[in-house]
Amino acid sequence: MTETDQQQDVTDAVRAAVKSGTDIHRQVKDIVLKALTTGQLDMNSIKNVTEAAARGIDEGIASQDVHAKGNFTHAVTALDDALAIATEASTLAIQEAAAKVTSQHDFNDAIKDIQQMETLFLNTLEKLAKGGTQVTADIVNDFIAHAHKSGTAVGKQTFSALKALRDLPAVSPSVIVSSTAATASILAEIGSGILLGIAESLQPSHAKK
Repeated sequence: MTETDQQQDVTDAVRAAVKSGTDIHRQVKDIVLKALTTGQLDMNSIKNVTEAAARGIDEGIASQDVHAKGNFTHAVTALDDALAIATEASTLAIQEAAAKVTSQHDFNDAIKDIQQMETLFLNTLEKLAKGGTQVTADIVNDFIAHAHKSGTAVGKQTFSALKALRDLPAVSPSVIVSSTAATASILAEIGSGILLGIAESLQPSHAKK
């Protein structure tokens, strides 16, 4: 299955979940986490899944009326929560790599990616507002305004992550022996495994069997 097919699967599944009007938060969160654990956990994958899920949310509320705002909120909050979990996994991956690998790595790019997680989330929503109907735009903009005032789950997780990572030992550029790409690959692989473990732990006990 190509990456484009996978993204379309996410969009289709999220659209169906939103249209169902039933347990939207759980459904969308599960869909996003499952998609993020399919491959390596890197920023490109996170961006693609986020945009695919957002399209599904947009398409899902397109034909709704009185329930559109509530269903949108359930779905977007689920996406927010899933991105917060991905941020946690990425943070743990950096800490694990810093503690275990023998070669010296520069984690600055990975930390910058974590810093951008909330921006990615909100920018994706802003694109929906600009490209959708006026009704959709009003719903999205209301959510974004509320998010700016009250914060987001991924934003709060990012704050905790940066606080946890500020104590990483500084590495002199002269002793870094792994390329940025190699470091990113290691972190993506570790992060994917951690995220899978977190996602599985969140499933009801009957779903784990």
